[in-house]
Amino acid sequence: MKAVIQRVSQSFVTIDAEIVAEIQKGLLVLVGIEDSDSQEDISWLTSKIANLRIFPDENEVMNLSLKDINGEMIVVSQFTLHAATKKGNRPSYIKASKPEIAIPLYESFVKQMEIELGKKVQTGQFGADMKVGLVNDGPVTIIIDTKNKE
Repeated sequence: MKAVIQRVSQSFVTIDAEIVAEIQKGLLVLVGIEDSDSQEDISWLTSKIANLRIFPDENEVMNLSLKDINGEMIVVSQFTLHAATKKGNRPSYIKASKPEIAIPLYESFVKQMEIELGKKVQTGQFGADMKVGLVNDGPVTIIIDTKNKE
């Protein structure tokens, strides 16, 4: 499971020009799922994201987590995070899970994230043509791959 975590001062998702998710201070999380992902990956990743200390404290040091600041979150499914670009110029998405595998894992990720944060998490819509807007605060962008736990 791969995630791109962006600290935002605002973010939104639209589908057919209608806003389906909108937050102010918090995180926009793009999630890519592959067939080998499991509940263990979900548990590890949601805990890591919820507790990632990337928000400034009173001394402007990145020392606070999303939980600490009671921030908001949008989670968006993004199969293109598993793009293979080694050969040619057209990315291959062979590692990205098909919807029958990815959707239940994505839904489980969102539910586990809500448990971690103790609040509702907003989402895009799996498989939809979404427009994602954000103001990246910092900018702060972190990439995490559960297959490469460092």
